[in-house]
Amino acid sequence: MTPALDIRGASLHRGGRELWSGLDLAVDPGELIAVLGPSGTGKTTLLRAILGLEQLSAGSIDVLGEPVRHKGSRRIGYIPQQRPLARETSLRGRDLVTLGVDGHRFGLPFPRRGDRARVDALLDAVGARDFADRPVGVLSGGEQQRLRVGQALADDPRVLLCDEPLTSLDLANQQAVIGLIDRHRTQTGAAVLLVTHDVNPLLGKVDRILYIANGRFMLGRPDEVLRSDVLSALYGAQVSVLRAGGRLVVVGAPDAEDAHHHHEDHE
Repeated sequence: MTPALDIRGASLHRGGRELWSGLDLAVDPGELIAVLGPSGTGKTTLLRAILGLEQLSAGSIDVLGEPVRHKGSRRIGYIPQQRPLARETSLRGRDLVTLGVDGHRFGLPFPRRGDRARVDALLDAVGARDFADRPVGVLSGGEQQRLRVGQALADDPRVLLCDEPLTSLDLANQQAVIGLIDRHRTQTGAAVLLVTHDVNPLLGKVDRILYIANGRFMLGRPDEVLRSDVLSALYGAQVSVLRAGGRLVVVGAPDAEDAHHHHEDHE
């Protein structure tokens, strides 16, 4: 099987500091990989490199069998970090999703035959039809994020990159967004790379974890990576992985995010 995403010998330097090097990662169609680790380790920058927006210091990235292009590919979907849109934003929910359908066309985005039906189908798929005609600025964070998912799925991507898509969402909306992403990958065979500070909403769905810390990384199944001995070796300090109420909590890692700690990745 040809990997949907194939990263080989990848290294990343920023400001004279090596964030990580020698990264080999092949993501199969339909596979969900969570990317974990403290802020500043290059998780978001890795997604930007796959999108063709950042240059690797070394190595290569192939998406669907082709080298990454600087102008990107419409076969890659992208869900950004959840940041509330300004309340005065007059754009409707429907308009936000429409940008994913026709935003790549030059000039004024005059609707083409079938565009409205495609937008309606996307709105239905993410459960956003009821608020599709309201200004996005007055919608809740969960409603806005559903629309971003719809926008990202507009071109039926075969690779879906998600950068902290659950930040600031309550548990119900986290589960809803994860459900939308999971349904897309199971129905279409899309490969998913999802950056998160909290793996708990993904437990039971994630296939492998890429954990980056201290310029090193570990790649494997959740039960191989989320262990006290593995993370202690990764951080070079004593780290404990505890189970509490069906949730995993990482304790003792420098700048590690446990199940109850969320903050944005400033990379």
